[in-house]
Amino acid sequence: MKFDAYEQELLDAVESSTQFERINDYEDEIMMAKAAARNFLNKTKNINVRLPEYDIIQLKRKSAELSIPYQTILTSLIHQYVTGRIHAAM
Repeated sequence: MKFDAYEQELLDAVESSTQFERINDYEDEIMMAKAAARNFLNKTKNINVRLPEYDIIQLKRKSAELSIPYQTILTSLIHQYVTGRIHAAM
């Protein structure tokens, strides 16, 4: 897993600290934390977006070529943008 600078600094501080002790039910706590993260990350919300008709037609055409629902393409593009994998052209 790749960490940003802040996350790496935090991880290094925790790992080098002598103030922390492993709890007895560590494995159970890890499983519960992973389940909570999975539940949080999998939640979805409906949104309404107004797009030019031409863009919608082109998006649906591309989605048909790829056999991928156009909503999936939009979701993927938004996810890539918010995670920094793609950037808006200005």
